[in-house]
Amino acid sequence: MACFLVAATVGVFTTAFRNRIPEKYHINWLNIMIWTGTIALLVEHMWHGEIVPWFPFLTAMSDPADTATMLVEMGQIGIPMLLAILAMWGIMVYVENKISYKSAVTNAN
Repeated sequence: MACFLVAATVGVFTTAFRNRIPEKYHINWLNIMIWTGTIALLVEHMWHGEIVPWFPFLTAMSDPADTATMLVEMGQIGIPMLLAILAMWGIMVYVENKISYKSAVTNAN
């Protein structure tokens, strides 16, 4: 229903503060991962009628019982999904920095 909003919220902050984050963290990689996943899920949710072009936009927000279900889904699906994205990004950054360091050491000798 709205699991993509968890990643989108983090994406707003990482995009807004990307100039303050050191280049070695490759924050643009994280932004690409977050926003492509968010857009893909947005389209999928629109396709299934869970997002509509009129207020309240999320169909789950029209009924209080569905809103509670939506919040549970955000916690049970959205947060683990975000953590998986962050883990993959962290691994990518670690490998890239390790390769760059080895390359710099090799070229220095």
